[in-house]
Amino acid sequence: MRDYEIVAIFQPDLDEASLNANIEKIKTWITDAGGAIEKVDLWGKRRLAYPIRKQLDGIYVLVKAQMLPAFTNELDRNLRFQEPVMRYMIAVIEK
Repeated sequence: MRDYEIVAIFQPDLDEASLNANIEKIKTWITDAGGAIEKVDLWGKRRLAYPIRKQLDGIYVLVKAQMLPAFTNELDRNLRFQEPVMRYMIAVIEK
């Protein structure tokens, strides 16, 4: 198991219930694959550096998790097909 940080930028017009449902979906994917969630940090709505899908703002979420390296490809595919996710990044935490 390796430590990962997943940063996702969601559409700014999501209500709180939809945002929480999408975060729970990400957490479920990780735990179902045998991983563990260490921390979920909601950064809130912030200004983007450049427009994405004609949006100037986005809701940032950081998820710190432990998971198998082989699962990152599947997580990448799952996040790519989520409509509310505008951008995401999966990064290894080096210790």
